[in-house]
Amino acid sequence: MASLAVIATVLIISTVIKHSLVHSMLREEAIHYWDLYATSSAQPPPNTHDLRGYLITLGQSELSLPEELRGLEPGIHSIGRELVLVDDQAPGRLYLVWMGTQAERLFFWSGTMPLLLCLGALYGASYITYRFFRRLVSPMSWLARQVAQWDPREPDTSALASDQLPKEVQGEARQLAEALHGLSQRVATHVARERDFTRDASHELRTPLTVIRVASDLALAGELPPRAVRSLQRIQRSSREMEAVIDAFLILAREADIEPQSEDFDVAEIVLDEAESARDLLVGKPVDLDVVCNAKPRLHAPPRVMHVVISNLLRNACSYTDEGRIDVTVDSDQLVIRDSGIGMSSEAMLRAFEPFYRVDESRQHSTGLGLSIVYRLCQRFGWKVELESVLGQGTTATVRFVS
Repeated sequence: MASLAVIATVLIISTVIKHSLVHSMLREEAIHYWDLYATSSAQPPPNTHDLRGYLITLGQSELSLPEELRGLEPGIHSIGRELVLVDDQAPGRLYLVWMGTQAERLFFWSGTMPLLLCLGALYGASYITYRFFRRLVSPMSWLARQVAQWDPREPDTSALASDQLPKEVQGEARQLAEALHGLSQRVATHVARERDFTRDASHELRTPLTVIRVASDLALAGELPPRAVRSLQRIQRSSREMEAVIDAFLILAREADIEPQSEDFDVAEIVLDEAESARDLLVGKPVDLDVVCNAKPRLHAPPRVMHVVISNLLRNACSYTDEGRIDVTVDSDQLVIRDSGIGMSSEAMLRAFEPFYRVDESRQHSTGLGLSIVYRLCQRFGWKVELESVLGQGTTATVRFVS
């Protein structure tokens, strides 16, 4: 396309220049002839290989002219491939006809032909370069296509085995293919190990939790003092929270296209349950925890995921609020937890969802993972968590159920 544009441009320019030159030449030839005619009226009009001249003096008929020149007005005219200059002076009218064949051949051999030869040489060099670099690049392109087809969960790397590589894959490309083959095998081993660990950890962690829950149920069935009952109830709540955390971790460990077991649940019920557990963290603190349910939204997701989200947000509010109050509001489309704690600076807000980041390093009970887990779980189920905070005044966490 670029070459065609260049050729068209050059041809147009050459045509314009050619006509401009011919126009100038015809006018100069006419001036030169009239100068000669003024010296001798017997001076004949020009008659060369490319130029024909005709003179019609005053009173002479135009019948002596070729038929195509009769009736032309003064000026330059184009007749076929010929250019005609009609020039009126006092002695008469001069007709100069430019045949143009020799000039066109000159333009062709001096302009168009060198251009075509240059373009041909350029095309030839480009083709040779393409053929040369194709042999160098094609193995890398084939390797890139093979890697792009891998499934990260179960990469099929048999095509990159040494005995399966095409013959054109040699040198550095073969070394890279063999290195990728070894890497993919290690990735496959790692993926399998992680999958086995997730499955085994789920089973092994649930077993002692089940024992704890059953034992606490049996203990509560008997006659116990109030203090022991409260302790056993805390053990039961902690075991339920641990089960919920295990479920959440397993969900985060699974692939995004694997849907977890979900059901419809009432958000308000989970908020009230988690608020009751959070009050144990406020014992001895001048902090009031109040829950207002303006609506009872129902969501379709694993209920334990919502337990983990609300539990972490409430634990953060309780941990970083030394006095004042914590207000929890449930609306039809969102959950808002507002506290009067230490708050966060604008710099801390930017890092709030980073794993292991803690606003106050002196509070050793915090691991810095709570908000990170909340953020990842909300992303997983299409919810949106937002934070607003003022240093020294408190923090507001909002979970929107429709992102």
